[in-house]
Amino acid sequence: MITVEGPGTSPSPSPGGGSGSGGTPACVVPNTHEAVPCYDANWGWWSNSQGCYFKAAAPQPPATDPVWNGHYPNGQVYVATCLGGGGIGGGWVWLPNPPDGYGPTVSPATLAQRALDTMRLDGPVIGMAPPAGKTGLVGLPVWMWTTVSPSTWGPTSASASIPGLTVSATAQAVRIVWDMGDGHTVTCDGPGTPFTSSSPSTSSPTCGHTYVRSSASMPGALYPVTATTTWRVAWSGGGQSGVLTVTRVSRTSVRIGELQVLTS
Repeated sequence: MITVEGPGTSPSPSPGGGSGSGGTPACVVPNTHEAVPCYDANWGWWSNSQGCYFKAAAPQPPATDPVWNGHYPNGQVYVATCLGGGGIGGGWVWLPNPPDGYGPTVSPATLAQRALDTMRLDGPVIGMAPPAGKTGLVGLPVWMWTTVSPSTWGPTSASASIPGLTVSATAQAVRIVWDMGDGHTVTCDGPGTPFTSSSPSTSSPTCGHTYVRSSASMPGALYPVTATTTWRVAWSGGGQSGVLTVTRVSRTSVRIGELQVLTS
């Protein structure tokens, strides 16, 4: 999110702060025609028509604040720092649209996606009992879980920035949907519980399934298992916030045999 800097000194007009092309400066003080930087890290973006720097207030004032003048939630409240020549005296000001020259051109939502793209969000590191290579039995509980780490369950955070705007995002897994390969799915609202019981007939307290038929008729005599993690990615910045949802998939297989009953 945007961090509004504390009080400091106003940016001084600078001949080097214009377009950089050696011609007419892009950003000038209206009453002096002196060049100023078009962007300042403390004060935001320059408006030639107003003679002010503008930076979106973060967070935005509450709806009851008089600065909205009854316009909430339309428009936006900005912090104006004026060097003269415009009609705004500075301080908080509501505007229906961004002032001329105001950046950035990239939306907070776009930066949120950029932050998400830098995160490592994986599908489950699948744990099952019976484990791969072993055979489970019809009627006995199967346990499912994922190894928990920032990349498999979260939380994990990242940010993306351009001058004047930073968006921060935090991802947290919220559930895993297990397709067990036998026509049934199991939704687990947590990472599951690793198998530690010495009793094979004990059901998982958080995430499990029981097969009622063997996998003998399946290709390779195995049930294909697909585990899909849903990630909730909450972001904020530039006076805006939102939630992105993404999924990640992992696959394995399990062999289920018939329970053999010995008779004398």
